[in-house]
Order: sequence, then structure tokens, then C-alpha cells
Amino acid sequence: MAYNTISSVDPGSLAEAAGVRAGETVLKVNRREINDVLDFKYHSESKKVVLLLRSENGKTRKVKIKNPDFQPLGLNFEEYLMDKARRCANNCVFCFIDQLPKGLRETLYFKDDDSRLSFLQGNYVTLTNLSEREVQRIIDLKISPMNISVHTTNAELRVKMLRNKNAGECLNIMRRFADAGIKMNCQIVCCPGLNDGEELLRTMMTLTVLYPQVDSVSIVPVGITKYRGGLYPLKPVDRKKAAEIIDIVDNYGDEFAKNVGRRIFYCSDELYLRAGRPLPDTEYYDEYPQYENGVGLMRSLSDEFESALKLLDEDPVSYFSVATGEAAAPFIKGLIEKLGEKCTNAHGKVYPIKNNFLGDSVDVAGLVSGGDILAQLKGKELGRRLLIPAVMLRHGGDVFLDDVSLEQLSAELGVPVIPVPNDGGALLDAMLGLN
Repeated sequence: MAYNTISSVDPGSLAEAAGVRAGETVLKVNRREINDVLDFKYHSESKKVVLLLRSENGKTRKVKIKNPDFQPLGLNFEEYLMDKARRCANNCVFCFIDQLPKGLRETLYFKDDDSRLSFLQGNYVTLTNLSEREVQRIIDLKISPMNISVHTTNAELRVKMLRNKNAGECLNIMRRFADAGIKMNCQIVCCPGLNDGEELLRTMMTLTVLYPQVDSVSIVPVGITKYRGGLYPLKPVDRKKAAEIIDIVDNYGDEFAKNVGRRIFYCSDELYLRAGRPLPDTEYYDEYPQYENGVGLMRSLSDEFESALKLLDEDPVSYFSVATGEAAAPFIKGLIEKLGEKCTNAHGKVYPIKNNFLGDSVDVAGLVSGGDILAQLKGKELGRRLLIPAVMLRHGGDVFLDDVSLEQLSAELGVPVIPVPNDGGALLDAMLGLN
């Protein structure tokens, strides 16, 4: 089956009403050839859409669709991108995938670096595998926003860190994007001894020149597992280094905000937890432009939790426990203490889970394995249910990083294990057994 062959047509959609059928292949949209999902989305956003289709027996036909409200046509394809996902061409010294143990499901080892996924799903890309034609297509089609892993604007250092001879062209491509009015969200994975300190400050100063097209920049600590044998000797971001990074980023961000009215540089929640510092106030995060990249999730969760708690007018009897990463455990404990001040019948306990699966330097909740939870909580007092952050599970599924299932964990522990999204109201309801 070709990548642009229709796998299904949404019931009640414009395409179904026009008689488009699963199994047909989209050849052209409004006389334009379709190479992938970007071409399809761009050329189909019209009040009048003409599809050139080829049936399974090889016959072609045209279908005309009126779409005055620019609704989705309702076509689904065998491959979401209508093409293969583009593999990463780098060999980054900090690549997390290179640090995974053997034997996990195959999809975890796939390194994508696809500009189309950057626009469509918010993935971050390095721009090192783009041809001139592809750069120009992004400009011509106004593909915005783009999410870019910058790491450093020092061309020589970027080549060293990404171990790709084309890595030094990033800033030039970003300038072209900025000139074309394309919005960019950026990230910097901070690696001690490489792109921290003066290099970090230099990178931020360079990126501000591209404001407002560079709309936000997140600074996150490098992740290091115990599986780094034979890899570049990276240093972890410890408490002292996390505090140093925060000071550099927030001092520069404060000055930038004074001049512009908002900051565009944000430290990830993980850095504040590592440094043992309180999270910034809500105002720090503006409108949470880097929320999906781990910036402001905990502040948002805290604000929502406290708002929901103020509206609570009952005091149900509740016995529960929470399993989370070591970094977030004190934060969750604080929320439970606030709950206890208002609800005297609510009794909760937090269990910080040490990450033996990837190594104890990995302390975030999203990388906790089901096996570690089971090993560390078997036989413990868990109350009537065990709550876990939903990010521990495969997106949209019920399986942990190590392929332990939610059902298996519940059976082994003898209590329901309930995944909770990053939503303060949902967390309060789960603690009280109201959902």
C-alpha cells in the first residue's frame, strides 16, 4: 500500500459525503502532487478542493469537495506522515536513546528528526538533515511553528555536540525562517562542561536577536542513565550545577523581560527540583509556551490543585498512596499536606521510586518503570488505591517503559493503580476517590 493510500474515511465527514473511499490513493490536491502530509494539509485548506484519486484497480477520477468553513476532510492514511518518518542523522554526545538498555520494545530505539513532526506533533528537530529544497519548502508553505533543538549557537561546538558536520548551519537556517516570519520554539539540553556557563549565556544572547520569531526557549538538564559504557563522558547536572544554570537563565530572562515585557527563556521544572529551589510564580511562565517540554507543569498542577481544593465542600474518607519519581516526591507530599489541612478524613502517603531500571541519576516520574514500582512497593501500605502520574505510561496506553502492564502491576500490588493526568483537579479527585 502506498503511503498516500486512504486507510479510512471518517463517518459524517466531507470526504464521505463526496464519496471518497478507503483504498483509493490521493495523487493530487487542487492539481498539486502530494508527497507527504504537509503537502496534503497545505493544498487541501481551500474552500474548493479537487482530489485526483486512483482506485485499487488503477482507474483515476476527480472528486470535488466544497469546504467553506475549512473543515478537515476526514481522510486517514496508512502512514500518518504519508511518508516514512525521517531518521536522525546525528550522533549526539547526550542522546538519551543511546543510553537505553537492550531488550526494550523496538519503537523506543527509533530516533526521529523530522521537521513535519515538529510542526504536526511538537517534536523537536535539529535541522541537520534538511536539504535546501526542504528548507525552502518550509519557508514557502509557511510551516509554523517549528520546534528546534538548538543546544548552542556556537557552530563549532554544535558540530562537536551533535557530531554532524552540518550541525553548524542551524543558526543560518533559523535566520532564514525568522526572515520568513516562521515562529520557532527552541530547547537547550544543558550539558555541564560543554554548553553551560558562558556558552549558555552566549546562546541566549544570540537567540534574542531572532525575537519575536524565536518565541520561547526551554533549558533542560541532560539525562544520564547507567548505560553509558563507551559513550562520551558527560557530567550530570547536580544540585550546584542546577542552581548555577537557573541563575544564568533567570537573570538574563529578567533583563530581557524588562525590555520586552515578557521572558522567552524558561528553566524546566526538573532544574528547580534538582536545585532544591521553589518553583517560580505563575507569572514567570507567561502563557506556558513550553508546557509540553516540561516547563511549568508542576506550577500549573499546584495552582489547579489549590483552586479545586478551595471549591471542595465535602470531606470524604480516603486512604491512598502516590508513587512518583524521587525529584517530584517532596512536591507531591506538599500537596497532600495542603489536602490534609482541609480534609481531615483524607490520608495519603508518597513513595519516591528509586530508578534502578535506568540508574539512580534518573529521578523524573516519566521514566519510572513498572518493575521498580513493584519491587519497592510490594508489601507496603498503599491504602485503597495507588496513584501514579500518567506520564509513566506509554502515550495513550497502559504499559510502562519496561513493558510491565498497568493490569499486571495492580494485580501484583493488590490495589487499583490509577494513572492521573497532569491536572490539579483530576489529582484531587483521584486522591479523594471522587473520579
